[in-house]
Amino acid sequence: MAAPGALEPAAGSVPGTKVELTVSCRNLLDLDTFSKSDPVVVLFVQVSGSSEWKEFGRTEVIDNTLNPDFVRKFVLDYYFEEKQNLRFDVYNVDSKSCSILKQDFLGQAFVALGEVIGSQRGRLERPLTGVPGKRCGTILLLAEDLSNCRDIVTMQLCANKLDKKDFFGKSDPFLVFYRSNEDGTFTICHKTEVVKNTLNPVWQPFTIPVRALCNGDYDRTVKIDVYDWDRDGSHDFIGEFATSYRELSRAQSQFTVYEVLNPRKKCKKKKYVNSGTVTLLSFSVESEFTFVDYIRGGTQLNFTVAIDFTASNGLPSQPTSLHYVSPYQLSAYALALKAVGEIIQDYDSDKLFPAYGFGAKVPPDGKISHQFPLNNNVENPSCAGIEGVLESYLQSLRTVQLYGPTNFAPVINQVAGIAAQVTDGSQYHVLLIITDGVISDMLQTKEAIVTASSLPMSIIIVGVGPAEFEAMEELDGDEVRLSSRGRYAERDIVQFVPFRDYVDDSGNQVLSMARLAKDVLAEIPEQLLSYMKTRDIKPRRADPE
Repeated sequence: MAAPGALEPAAGSVPGTKVELTVSCRNLLDLDTFSKSDPVVVLFVQVSGSSEWKEFGRTEVIDNTLNPDFVRKFVLDYYFEEKQNLRFDVYNVDSKSCSILKQDFLGQAFVALGEVIGSQRGRLERPLTGVPGKRCGTILLLAEDLSNCRDIVTMQLCANKLDKKDFFGKSDPFLVFYRSNEDGTFTICHKTEVVKNTLNPVWQPFTIPVRALCNGDYDRTVKIDVYDWDRDGSHDFIGEFATSYRELSRAQSQFTVYEVLNPRKKCKKKKYVNSGTVTLLSFSVESEFTFVDYIRGGTQLNFTVAIDFTASNGLPSQPTSLHYVSPYQLSAYALALKAVGEIIQDYDSDKLFPAYGFGAKVPPDGKISHQFPLNNNVENPSCAGIEGVLESYLQSLRTVQLYGPTNFAPVINQVAGIAAQVTDGSQYHVLLIITDGVISDMLQTKEAIVTASSLPMSIIIVGVGPAEFEAMEELDGDEVRLSSRGRYAERDIVQFVPFRDYVDDSGNQVLSMARLAKDVLAEIPEQLLSYMKTRDIKPRRADPE
C-alpha cells in the first residue's frame, strides 16, 4: 500500500515535473546491543489543506549501519505553486512485525519539497530530532529532475579472479552501481545480490531504468564498486571501475571486460595489475510502457461491483444500518461506489457495469445467493452507468432479505471466468467489493484470488463499518504474497482500504471522495502493467487523431 503516488494537489494543478529523492543518513543513534542499527526511512506527505500526514513510501532496510545510503528512491510529482510538506521518520527495524510502530524510533525531519529542489545543487542536509536528550544524526536528501527517458535495461555480469578478502574462505562479492551527478559526486542506483564464497561470481540478471542509471545522458559516468560482504556491515572494498551507458550498450554485440582496480593497492604495490575483472555478459534495452500507453492503445477497463447484503449491516430502514440512506446523505456503500465508479467509468467505453449482491435471501423463493444481479436480470446483470448501479442497489435493498454468510469466492470466480475469455491485453477487469465484515469463506476466497492473479483483473475491497478487517489485510498482499494450498499468487491484485479513514472526526461521513478514489485506485495501473509485462503484451498503437 505504500507504493509511490502523487502528492495531494489542489484542484486543477498540473505537476511541473517528476522529482526523484535519494535519501541517506549519517551518524544515526545506535540502539542495537551487539551490532549497529538496521535503519529504514518512512516518508509521509501532508495532505493539502489539512494537518493530516499520510504514508507515501519506505526505503529498504539496511542492516548494521549508522550511515545508510538507501537504493530505493521516492518519485514525487512536484507542484511549483504549492507548499508540499514532507516528513521523514527513521526507524531501527528490530522485529519481524510489518507495523512500523513496533520498531525503534531514531528521529525525524520536516522539510518542504521546494526547499530540497531550491537548495544548492538540489542537496539538503537536516538534523534528525524527536528523541529527547539525544543527538539523532542527520538526513541527507538529493533531488533530481527525472528525464523523460522511459527505456529499461536488463544486464548480467560476472567476475573472474577477484581478490580474496575472507580469512577462512573466499570472498562474498557484490556490486554497487553509482551514477554521476552534475557536480562530480555520485548517487547510488543499484546493488546486486551477494554471491557467497567465490572469487568468480556470476550475478543474476537485473533490470534498471535508464533514467536511474544515467538520467538520459548516455555519456554520463557510471561507477561500479566491487565489495566483499561482511555480516557486520563493514563490507571490504575490492576495487572499482567506470563506464557509461553508451559503453555498456555495446555489449549487445560483444562481451565487455573491465579491470577492477583498487587505487590504494595500485599506489602501494609496483607490480600490482588489478584486483580481478568483471565481464558484462548481456545487455538488452526495451521501452517501459505506461498505463496511459495501454489506455491510449485501446485497453478497456471493465468495472464490476459486488455489494455485501449480509444481516450484520443492520436493517436498511434503521438509521444505524450501514445501508441506511437518509434524505440528506448517501450510505457508506453508495459513497464508496460513487467515489470509485465515477473515475473508472471514464475508461470503459460502453459504461455498462455488471453489479451483484451477495449474502441475501432473494425472491421469489427466498434462497440464499452470493452473486445475485442487482437489476434482477440474470441474463444481463449490467447497469447503465454508476447512476444505474446505484438505482439497482437501492431497489434491491427493498426486495431482498439481508442474511449471510459473507462469501467472496463466488463473485470473484464469476469475474475471473469472464476475464479468462480475453487475455490479449485488450480487456482488463476491476472488481469492487464493498463489505462490512469478516469473510466466511476465507480458504475459498484465497484460492479464487490466487487463480485470478494470472488473469487480467484486479480486486478492490472497501471495508465499511467499525470491524478490524484483519483478513482483508492478509488478502492485500503488499507485505506477504498471498498463497493457497502451496500455490502463490502470480501478482498482487488486491487493494484494501477501510472506509472509516475517509470520514471526518465528527462521524458525519463528510467524505473526500477524490481521496478515497485515489487510494483505492492507486495500485490499478501497476497491477495492469505487471499483467501486461508478464505476458509480454505491448500496447497497441493509438489511432492517429
